[in-house]
Amino acid sequence: MAATPRCVALIPARSGSKRVVDKNIRRLGDHPVMAYTIRAAIESGVFSEVLVSTDSERYAEIARHYGAEVPGLRPAEFASSTSPDIEWIAYTLRMLQEQGRGREAFSILRPTSPFRQPETIRRAWTEFLAEEGVDSLRAVEKVKQHPGKMWVVRGRRMYPLMPLTKEGETPWHSSQMASLPTVHVQNASLEIAWTRVALEEGTIAGTVLMPFITEPMEGFDINDMEDWWYAQHLLAEGQATLPPVTTEPWQGPAA
Repeated sequence: MAATPRCVALIPARSGSKRVVDKNIRRLGDHPVMAYTIRAAIESGVFSEVLVSTDSERYAEIARHYGAEVPGLRPAEFASSTSPDIEWIAYTLRMLQEQGRGREAFSILRPTSPFRQPETIRRAWTEFLAEEGVDSLRAVEKVKQHPGKMWVVRGRRMYPLMPLTKEGETPWHSSQMASLPTVHVQNASLEIAWTRVALEEGTIAGTVLMPFITEPMEGFDINDMEDWWYAQHLLAEGQATLPPVTTEPWQGPAA
């Protein structure tokens, strides 16, 4: 019987967010927001290590407080707002290999999805291991605004983004929503891939992707202040639940 592949959790927590300042360590409930992803990853039981990749020593201190490992600060050249994920991921995976801790798979868990639960991670890992021939798994959800109703505007003319209908058929932009094919959009909550995809192919996803369809709130992502206010509203109204955090709240400066 083959051994279960080992997987490392990689939690990106770059400082310098502009739309929500310090959003990765901003307090949501009793804890900095990254605490919920760290604890969900640890409590899932899926990972050999839970690593936080950050360019900030303050963020690193908070991450360690909640049980994550921070194997050194992320180099500045991999920490700008335009740095592609593959740079810091490949850097981290190679560092682990050099330390004799190479793992067969990795998972990206972004801290701005605080409602992702340990069970969410376990479900995704089980589905990934059961699927043969894939490079990666990515969390998706049904779109709220269908691309069949979207347009590209060029000057005083506009053109359908998805002109996929055949001649004589009703264009998607003039069809009832119920008649349009189901379309999913990726969310930022969870990705899993084989390590070879990053180190040998130079991509975080490869070419053969499988869907992981998230349930309500699992894929919720905080990108701007409107999202932040909505997250607080969901908690206040009992419409969303944060993962349990048994660690004492961080007492140092957060956001």
